[in-house]
Amino acid sequence: MASPAERYAAARRRTEESRTELAAFTATVGFDLDPFQVQACRALEAGRGVLVAAPTGAGKTVVGEFAVHLALRTGRKAFYTTPIKALSNQKYAELVERHGPGAVGLLTGDNSVNGEAPVVVMTTEVLRNMLYAGSPLLDGLGYVVMDEVHYLADRFRGAVWEEVIIHLPREVLLASLSATVSNAEEFGAWLGTVRGDTEVVVSEHRPVPLWQHLMVGTRLYDLFTDPAGDPLEGDEGSLVPGAVVNPELVAMSRQQLRVDRLAGAPGRGRRRGAPAPRSTSRTASRQGARPGGLAGPSGRAVPRPASRAQVLEVLDAGGLLPAITFIFSRAGCDAAVAQCVAWGLRLTTPEEGRRVRALAEERCADIPSSDLAVLGYWEWLDGLERGLAAHHAGMLPVFKETVEHLFAAGLVKAVFATETLALGVNMPARSVVLERLVKWNGQTHVDVTPGEYTQLTGRAGRRGIDVEGHAVVLWGQGTDPEQVAGLASRRTFPLRSSFRPTYNMAVNLVEQVGRGQARDILETSFAQFQADRAVVGQAQRIRVQQEALEGYRRSMTCHLGDFGEYFALRQQLGQREKELSRVGAAQRRAEAARSIEKLRTGDVVRLPSPRRAAFGVVLDLVEGKGFDPPSPRLLTQDRQVRTVSAHDFPGAVEPIATVRVPRDFNHRSPQARRDLASTLRNKLAETGGGDVPRRRTGGPAEEDPQLVQLRERLRAHPCHGCAEREEHARWAVREEKLRRDTEALARSVEGRTGTIARTFDRVCDLLAELGYLDADGTRVSDAGRVLRGINAETDLLVAQCLRHGAWAGLGPADLAAAVSTLVHESRREEAGRAERVPHRAEAAVAATVRLWSDLTDREDAHRVPQTREPDAGIAWAVHRWASGDRLDAVLRDADLAAGDFVRRCKQLTDLLDQVRAAADDPQVRRAAREAVEAVHRGVVAHTSLT
Repeated sequence: MASPAERYAAARRRTEESRTELAAFTATVGFDLDPFQVQACRALEAGRGVLVAAPTGAGKTVVGEFAVHLALRTGRKAFYTTPIKALSNQKYAELVERHGPGAVGLLTGDNSVNGEAPVVVMTTEVLRNMLYAGSPLLDGLGYVVMDEVHYLADRFRGAVWEEVIIHLPREVLLASLSATVSNAEEFGAWLGTVRGDTEVVVSEHRPVPLWQHLMVGTRLYDLFTDPAGDPLEGDEGSLVPGAVVNPELVAMSRQQLRVDRLAGAPGRGRRRGAPAPRSTSRTASRQGARPGGLAGPSGRAVPRPASRAQVLEVLDAGGLLPAITFIFSRAGCDAAVAQCVAWGLRLTTPEEGRRVRALAEERCADIPSSDLAVLGYWEWLDGLERGLAAHHAGMLPVFKETVEHLFAAGLVKAVFATETLALGVNMPARSVVLERLVKWNGQTHVDVTPGEYTQLTGRAGRRGIDVEGHAVVLWGQGTDPEQVAGLASRRTFPLRSSFRPTYNMAVNLVEQVGRGQARDILETSFAQFQADRAVVGQAQRIRVQQEALEGYRRSMTCHLGDFGEYFALRQQLGQREKELSRVGAAQRRAEAARSIEKLRTGDVVRLPSPRRAAFGVVLDLVEGKGFDPPSPRLLTQDRQVRTVSAHDFPGAVEPIATVRVPRDFNHRSPQARRDLASTLRNKLAETGGGDVPRRRTGGPAEEDPQLVQLRERLRAHPCHGCAEREEHARWAVREEKLRRDTEALARSVEGRTGTIARTFDRVCDLLAELGYLDADGTRVSDAGRVLRGINAETDLLVAQCLRHGAWAGLGPADLAAAVSTLVHESRREEAGRAERVPHRAEAAVAATVRLWSDLTDREDAHRVPQTREPDAGIAWAVHRWASGDRLDAVLRDADLAAGDFVRRCKQLTDLLDQVRAAADDPQVRRAAREAVEAVHRGVVAHTSLT
């Protein structure tokens, strides 16, 4: 029982806590906060920045919303940044509902709503541009929330997150929200160095337990069971003490391997069999397996994989919908919906179907009716009414947003999505299905990593709705339950910086703080922080090895003289002998090749053989491949036909006799081989059994004066007569090996130290060479100020095109076509298609490519990353769209997905607007303004905020 003093202290503490902003905020959210949320919110209220790393769905955004609450209560501003526009739109809607439209604004590339509000939601790029421009909207900023901050690992856009973190005013408190990463402490330590006091809050706990399953045929199996194979009770299966991989699944996998080996097939063998083994799943459907499959344990069968519609039927029967099925292909997602519709699958009630249709029609009302068919609207609507939808980047934005809204409302029950959904919009489900554990990474097929598996399956389990979430992997060819268990058990997702200085970043930093201070700022990046941390470990290893080297040198000390000098002579002698040996071998190969070319049919030669003398008669010469010399085809005295490579002969090949080979000799005829072999043996008997002495020639080593001199110096050295010479030599060998390793480590340390600053210097040198900085690279020129306003992946190439008049004289549609080459990047399946360029834009596109070629040559010379090549893949489609053509004609002619075309057009209008602002030529400015208006119409202009 507590003492009176303790009870008094507790009461006083409760009173103080009830007066905090956290208490006021908690009273408005309607639920008790988790410990990690309380810890993070207290740190913010105490004036410290926070890094929150927690699983998807754990409630990290509560911390961001508390930062917004603090800003509003203290009269300061809060910026809430997200990585993608769709997430910004979603968060804007949530904050408007909570705080009212007057208090919340939105700034993305597409929308600007109430930008001077005390709370503004924006994409991270918008905030970065505001920082470089010194926007007055930054006045009074007190808090910045960086949602999905782990995006800084993205190799294309990640640098933006680091730029914002580094350049934000020091007095602004930063709330960084991240997925579970394995190096959160390292990231937090870096935040502490650049932002000041930062508390790291890590939570591994999922508020909704996640159960792992494998679906074999149409049955669900728990991935983890107790050792007897019985279902587990309690928290997540992989975390229950004593959990093992389901023995039945392991047995099935081993039986598959045995059948494969017996069948001798590279894939998975199949055999007609009896019923499938019993299911141990806590939620398994008791439906019977389809006949046919692969023999499982004790002769039972592993059913064939279920169809996509069957998978959803099983999940529906088990009460496991709504579900997200991840398919690593856009076409696969669309095909999955079509397959389920063709199967006749319907997951909604008639009333739900009517609600879906009404909401979809309302959201798409602004799309011209003439465009609906080409957009696939009717097929999309049919799937929606059945509770089915795809979700990927190739879809029209309004279609995707409608799917997100209907899924969140529980009206769409099954979504087939690409992995981009796992990294963006908040769409939790009861179950997540993975069809395969292999994906295409843009270059090759690779296995899903534990971090990616955690990210994908993290959407299973809706807080406040589901008691538990379910991750389902479909059993397929090559499925290994042990591998799946490893993915499910290891939550390793290290955060690695992708930061590198860009041209736009360089001119902005030089203009604002000067080149010297800019170098110092870049040295504070997370990329350099990680490199320096790695250097610390290497430097420690160098110190340890240097101490060991001193010990080795003491052990090799000789009382007769300098053993290091003597060992160096031995090394030189050995090296020279190797060099001469290589020269001699090359000479012998050359002699062999020359002599083989002189051989004629019927020549008898000695064959290379380590054990006994062997001879053969030349039948013909076989042409070598590439630059290889010809090889003689011979018949040996034991009737074998062999083709001997010139490289196998130790030296020149000289005939020792000649026999007659019949003109019609066929080496495939046993009788012909037998007769010729007999003739060969008789000829060898006439020459004394072929006992011809090998010609021995003195090698280069016997005549080399440098080798003779080294041997004389070695014998004359005092240490040559030491009784412990070989013991000293063994220590010298160890010393030499360790010294080389230490020198390599030192070079690695030197290469890592200051890497970001060196890259920045090379970028500045290139900019100075091109005239964007002055001759010594310390001041920004007028051309450089134009580059400051261009925020694009191809920023310097855009600036070069403007400076050199590549786009001068173009009309709006032609300018849009030419500029589209700098925003489009063909997907893998589009590569190789013929590119069509409008006639009046051909010269401009050609000039753009020439400037790109010159730029990449200079980039190579300065050792900076190359600007990607212009891509005219959508130039013709953009030209037609900007000329007023109908959407169906444009998409059909370009063979483009509607969503891809719309997204590229939005990127194009953004870049055209930058061209309008940056161009000196009035005609280019006017054409760019008119091009923006021409492209930004119809479905391109239609953007929803909710």
